[in-house]
Amino acid sequence: MFEITVNNRIIDAEPGETILSALNRVGIRVPTLCHMAGMMPTGACRICIVEVEGEDGLVPSCSYPVREGMRIRTNSQRVINARKTLIQLLLSNHPDDCLYCSKSSDCQLRSLAEEYGVRERSPKRKFREKLKDITSPSIIRDPTKCILCGKCVRVCNEVQEVAAIDFVGRGSRTVVSPAFNRSMNISSCVNCGQCVLVCPTGALTEHSRLEDVTNVIGEHEKTIVIQYGPSVPLSIAEEFGLKPGADIPGLLNAALRQIGFAKVFDTSFAADLTAVEEAHEFIDRLESGCNLPIFTSCSPSWVKFVEEFHPEFLPNLSTCKSPQGMLGAVIKTFFAKQAGIPSSGIYSVAAMPCTAKKFEATRAELGRNDDPDIDAVITVRELLRMIKLYGIDFNALQPEPADNPFGTRSTAGKLFGVTGGVAEATLRTAHKLLTGRELKSLKIESVRGLDGFKEATLRIGDREIGVAVVSGLGNARKLLGELKDGLHKNLKFVEVMACPGGCIAGGGQPFSTNPERIKARMQLLYALDQSEHLRTAHENPEIKRLYRDFLGEPGSDMARAVLHTTFAPRKVYR
Repeated sequence: MFEITVNNRIIDAEPGETILSALNRVGIRVPTLCHMAGMMPTGACRICIVEVEGEDGLVPSCSYPVREGMRIRTNSQRVINARKTLIQLLLSNHPDDCLYCSKSSDCQLRSLAEEYGVRERSPKRKFREKLKDITSPSIIRDPTKCILCGKCVRVCNEVQEVAAIDFVGRGSRTVVSPAFNRSMNISSCVNCGQCVLVCPTGALTEHSRLEDVTNVIGEHEKTIVIQYGPSVPLSIAEEFGLKPGADIPGLLNAALRQIGFAKVFDTSFAADLTAVEEAHEFIDRLESGCNLPIFTSCSPSWVKFVEEFHPEFLPNLSTCKSPQGMLGAVIKTFFAKQAGIPSSGIYSVAAMPCTAKKFEATRAELGRNDDPDIDAVITVRELLRMIKLYGIDFNALQPEPADNPFGTRSTAGKLFGVTGGVAEATLRTAHKLLTGRELKSLKIESVRGLDGFKEATLRIGDREIGVAVVSGLGNARKLLGELKDGLHKNLKFVEVMACPGGCIAGGGQPFSTNPERIKARMQLLYALDQSEHLRTAHENPEIKRLYRDFLGEPGSDMARAVLHTTFAPRKVYR
């Protein structure tokens, strides 16, 4: 450690780190549009420039290493003027449609313009408008609003290793686009939405279905129902500043009914259903020795990744639909029959932390004829806009339970919201099925935490079960390569979540990649699992009822027809 001076304040710095890293550690803010924590700097936006004594020009703090005795000024008039000029140049080729931009309130460029007092276009020239790409069911790409910071390219290439988008063209004609300027729907995009989370402007946004949903609510011609994912209430609580002790799901249920939803269901119920069905499928494969290790199929981005890049592993994917898919199917079958409503008379909405769920809902195998299981998927961001649109005051609400038969859930189902949760929930049930006893303490510590790859051996009866938990498609690609090379021979069960950290950091979550917020969501789920009595999917009384009254036994012909699906290789245009 050595000392440097920043704005006449002496701070400690570590050899080899950058100026920005040293400043962030002690809470000195320097704005940036392109920097991504934990990744090699690019210095693309130059907004993070600072003044270093002895240097002729200003230096980018994100890529400039510290040295002992360095004297730095982060807010001198020279620095402020330079940043203001950079912002003006970015805005000179940026549209003035902030009133209509879906990312207006979260736009980092707009925030910087306001902070630095940039109030008019300078130099005065018309920006070059580019065609908007709306072909993807999940993501809209608007290159007119792109500032070429490169964050989306980096997360797609370096974190997810999908490489669906990159810099195309040269000089002033450079754009971020799929290869050969093709559209998103024929690219290798897996719809994970991690690019949307890191985009500082409105160049990448979710393909919104909010207007479609509100129109149906206003028509009153269909029975409109909604389900929400396990991690959704956590994010709603954050955005409305609700205290950790509040009954957040209960308040959310009340809010959704006030908006006009006839029935409100908790997707955590379907997560329990997934855990039960997947545990039986896992045991069948264990006993037959076929298609092991089994890969979970809850993450639609992961499924599409396998279909496009590694179709040789398709037999290893669990045939179980995701919890969203399962609940969508039983709503349009079992619930419709119970309520005496034709499935076409139900408009089924899913509120999810995931942009890829929008894509999943369009898959032909998730529905019957022209009647999809899920009619519309909205992200957490869209749900928040809907709650504000209808003027819901959370402080005036009284908690209400979710509607049965799909409202009772175990804490195992809630754990689906975090990486490792699917494995933990499924293995709890598999242990009971194989041994007749509950797993001791139920908590499987080795699969918990936010690490991108976790591997453990779990003893179930006389079996040693190798388990791996992966989050982030870059880590998944590495594991698949190692499996092809003959490594990890003891693996029998593999959970993969496309988004690093799982659904708590999904592409449809509020625009924040702050690791502390993500960690806090994880800890809340773990605390919930410890505090409630019903902690295993197979003990959920409503799950037992659903099998008794409709599905028969797990893995039965009816269960397979309603709860399972098939996957096939997809052609990728490159």
